[in-house]
Amino acid sequence: MDILAYKNMKRSIIIFLLTAIGLGTWAQTPSREYDVLFHEALQQRLKGHHTAAFDLFNRCVEMNPQASEAFFFRAQYYHEMGDAETALSDFKKAADLDPDNLTLLESLVHAYINNDQYVEAIAVVEHMYDIDKSRQELLEMLYRLYIEEKDFEKAISVLDRMEIIDGKNETTTLAKSALYLQLDDTEKALAEVLTLTEKYPNDLNYRTLYAHTLIANDRSSEGLAILQDVLREEPDNTKAQNALRNYYISNEEKEQADSLTRCILLNAKTPLEDKINHLRQLIGESEQNGGDSTLVLQLFDEMLEQPDVDADIAEFRAAYMDLKKMPRDTVAQAYEYVLQLAPDRASARLHLVQQAWEDDDDQRIIDLCQAARQYNPDEMAFYYYQGMAYYRQENHDGALEAFKNGISVIDDSSSPEIVSDFYAVMGDLLFMRQQEKEAFAAYDSCLQWNADNIGCLNNYAYYLSLKNDRLKEAEEMSYKTIKAEPDNATYLDTYAWILFMEERYAEAKVYIEQALKNDENVGAVVTEHAGDIYAMNGETERAVELWQQALEQDPGNKLLTKKIKKRKYIKQK
Repeated sequence: MDILAYKNMKRSIIIFLLTAIGLGTWAQTPSREYDVLFHEALQQRLKGHHTAAFDLFNRCVEMNPQASEAFFFRAQYYHEMGDAETALSDFKKAADLDPDNLTLLESLVHAYINNDQYVEAIAVVEHMYDIDKSRQELLEMLYRLYIEEKDFEKAISVLDRMEIIDGKNETTTLAKSALYLQLDDTEKALAEVLTLTEKYPNDLNYRTLYAHTLIANDRSSEGLAILQDVLREEPDNTKAQNALRNYYISNEEKEQADSLTRCILLNAKTPLEDKINHLRQLIGESEQNGGDSTLVLQLFDEMLEQPDVDADIAEFRAAYMDLKKMPRDTVAQAYEYVLQLAPDRASARLHLVQQAWEDDDDQRIIDLCQAARQYNPDEMAFYYYQGMAYYRQENHDGALEAFKNGISVIDDSSSPEIVSDFYAVMGDLLFMRQQEKEAFAAYDSCLQWNADNIGCLNNYAYYLSLKNDRLKEAEEMSYKTIKAEPDNATYLDTYAWILFMEERYAEAKVYIEQALKNDENVGAVVTEHAGDIYAMNGETERAVELWQQALEQDPGNKLLTKKIKKRKYIKQK
């Protein structure tokens, strides 16, 4: 376990209870009065009455200075109060009074570690291990504590103890080898790795590891000879190839290193993660040296010509081509090839969808998302893009179907912004279909996911004003939008219209004038609203002028014709 984990460890109430249950292991207490007091302190702690519990534990310590359990519980409170020094003192006192109680000793270890007193912690852990040798995790703790103290010899001795229990293995051997190197004892470091090759003579990976260790310790000729033997025996041994490649790189033998890089990338036995790492390294080097993509793309192409092509490599190639700003059609073809290899690769399909979105190719978006819904039925983004593409095509039925299906896959991991937009567009669609109750429910859901969805706030507020319903709430929602975007003519018009519906005509005029000022192409609806507002402010000539402008844009509007003829505002029925 990491030392830092002990520093951050909080002692939970469960441990307190378990400890209390084991009171038979505590030092014997002298009186019934003390027992009553101690158990009352525990009860107060359980009830969460911590001030009372702390006072009672203090009285317990005063009544019986030999009671380890009282010091233990009081230490917990000092720890919570941030008094590390007093907490440590109490933990130490408790352990001194009951030196074989593992619960107390463990708490003391944590306290020492929290205070960076690793030497003292080591002594306690050693004592704990003497008491209970079945707890092998104590050896791991000792090892880390000795490393923290840079006592590498003692750390090695702990690893020796581990090997007696578990036998020799790669993890402990490599750790010991590294520690011997820290002690500048190269011979012992090499000897440790050599023991693995002797124990497993047919394991080429251990021979490779030994060769690598030799090379790292200035015995390159011996190490290279072993690597050559390994590669003669198994030409596609990736670890040997990597070790040899690292040697060439360290000696700036670029041609040989590049040749081995190619071998490693084309080697079917090379783990995918290693291939990706090598490709990233190559790309980084290429960018540092001018960004010529020729060599990188050539290697990608060779890799994709191999049997059993991995879709990850194909997608990496497509992403690299996109990074290098290659023609959009070429990048699209690269991602389509990824989908040939792995039709369920959502990331590749989503890239194509986003590209089609940028191109305003709604039908392609719809087709791509429809296929994605078969392979990735739980990926919400595809429902969103498909619904929006239908919406842009004014296919409201198709859009509503996509959004409703998308909502069915929402879970706690879903993006609040996307879910909010789902519900917002659904609300718009439902209102168009005159399903007002369902529309307002969708808007409510939208705002639960994102209370600052400005588009939803505007539309919701405006539609409420058209219904002359919940105007105060509509005003509050609309006000949020003009605070967020004070120059947005649409939002200003909505706010002005809500004030108009509340018969606050002078205020409405202020905001409708701002809307007219900020809209270069004022639509018929906004112009008509402006005329209505001017009319109710007593400015009839200006109102008629605005109504006439609106009628030019909407000549079939009979209500506008009546307003102009009667020269007054007429409420829509």
